[in-house]
Amino acid sequence: MEATGWLENDLYPLLEARRLNIGSNLKAGVYEVYNGVTPRELLNRFVEGDVKVFEITFIEGCNFADMRETLSKMKHLRQTINGRDDAWILSNIDPSLSSAEGRFFPSTYFFTSGDSDLQILRRSYLRMQEVLESYWATRTLDLPYKTPVDALIMASIIEKETGRAEERNQIAGVFVRRLKFGMKLQTDPTVIYGLGNLFDGNLRRVDLEKDTEYNTYTRQGLPPTPISMPGKDSIQAAMNPAEGKFLYFVGKGDGSHAFTNTLREHNDAVRRYQLSTKRIQR
Repeated sequence: MEATGWLENDLYPLLEARRLNIGSNLKAGVYEVYNGVTPRELLNRFVEGDVKVFEITFIEGCNFADMRETLSKMKHLRQTINGRDDAWILSNIDPSLSSAEGRFFPSTYFFTSGDSDLQILRRSYLRMQEVLESYWATRTLDLPYKTPVDALIMASIIEKETGRAEERNQIAGVFVRRLKFGMKLQTDPTVIYGLGNLFDGNLRRVDLEKDTEYNTYTRQGLPPTPISMPGKDSIQAAMNPAEGKFLYFVGKGDGSHAFTNTLREHNDAVRRYQLSTKRIQR
């Protein structure tokens, strides 16, 4: 504090701490000092342990690699997972997991200096478990999911497909009906996820035809793992999809979608909204 010019001399707080007999009660940590705070007030904060609280936010729709990058940039967070692979991280959180993707809940988490990145991940994982179990208990009957993880995979797709919040349940309804009828999901975000670093930002027809375990144009059913971190709304939509007959949807170019019942109607919508921009859609 003296080096930064906040104190002209450190003698006063030292003498004051001795006078009050609180020297042994001061708690180490990172403290935030505001204009107008007196040395006496600051000493009281040291005794109370009123340390600076930091926050970190994980955004819905991001993947685990994004999450790790966000963690690595937090200056006051103790870094323990840098240089470790995902398998090592999972072994310290839940050894039964085979993939980290989508298993952590996107939200804002608070921490103090000295907390570790692994502690944040544990809290995020447990929060996702709580949310998933809560919505699973109140899910619509007759859904094509065998386990809560199946619903989580669906929620991760909905998260990536949704441009407008009010369409989540409708998009969920399309995908659920497709699964029930044995139709391929044919959703671009899963193809992009399967391409990994090969995706250059432009999805081509050849990409849709390239078979990977995440290509829902070439394979039936759900992909093997989630493809993103879904938020509450997408999980709720996966568990309670909208009723109806829609089997297709196509982007209008403004973040919304046109929903249709038949392939003929869908092709008409594609011609109307997509062919002029030469974008590949279902």
